Amino acid sequence: MTTLGFAILAYLLGSIPFAVVTSKLFGLADPRSYGSGNPGATNVLRSGNKLAALLTLLGDAAKGWLAVFLVQQFGPAYGAQPQDVAIAGFAAFFGHLHPIFLNFKGGKGVATAAGVLFGFSLWLGLAVLAVWAGVVWFFRYSSLGAIAAAITAPIIAIALVGSGDTLTAVFCIALLLFWRHSENLQRIRAGTEPKIGQKKDATS
Repeated sequence: MTTLGFAILAYLLGSIPFAVVTSKLFGLADPRSYGSGNPGATNVLRSGNKLAALLTLLGDAAKGWLAVFLVQQFGPAYGAQPQDVAIAGFAAFFGHLHPIFLNFKGGKGVATAAGVLFGFSLWLGLAVLAVWAGVVWFFRYSSLGAIAAAITAPIIAIALVGSGDTLTAVFCIALLLFWRHSENLQRIRAGTEPKIGQKKDATS
């Protein structure tokens, strides 16, 4: 199998919209119809259903991790090269941002990015997660945590994985994460960004 083949499979895995699937299973409104309109765990949480939000978070993270894990463990038997692991991780993340199953309009990619980083390196994932969690705990803005994580992820990756394809993938993921949250940063500055746990009727 070629690099393109691994990338396509990882992209399709990343395209699975767990926010929409979970919301349907719980009989909730489509997360694209309220709050930020983002099909992600933070917006599902605004429905008031914490279990649905948790399952969305875990599903989005798991698909990023699984895309990396599958190429790491089984790819060599099908001709995978070392760089294919990094490419698969980025492809899964890109699939969440632009999923084929949602007309290429996906979420912000925070959970999926975290799953990919954990797939690359346990310590890299834990370190970046700690940055995100610390910022979110203090400021109560998931988006601000994502921005902080995006800024620090390449720096942490340099320290933990050095140079190479993995660092390039982390850098590209970080750039897209920051770009996807640029509007959130503007709303934070304006004081209009909803905090974690704020329900949809408060943000409509």
